[in-house]
Amino acid sequence: MKLFDHKNRERNDHTRRIYALYEIAHTAVDFLAAVSFLIGSVLFLFPDYETPAVWLFILGSVFFMAKPTLRLLREIQLYRMGQLDSLAGRSS
Repeated sequence: MKLFDHKNRERNDHTRRIYALYEIAHTAVDFLAAVSFLIGSVLFLFPDYETPAVWLFILGSVFFMAKPTLRLLREIQLYRMGQLDSLAGRSS
């Protein structure tokens, strides 16, 4: 068993549910990043709105940074769930 192994997410109903929840969160963060950059880009067309545009670009960057963080957290959680399954199987 290793990180980023597709078998980790298909182990049982609980791992499939965890995977799905992380995918929803990842998609939501991706969407928020895109919206932040789009609105920021439009605001840059108007000099009076340059400061909010910069803040939206910073926010969009934070969202883009959150995407790989979510994936890593998901994989660690799925890996640990597999480790617990293995331990439970050995004690039976």
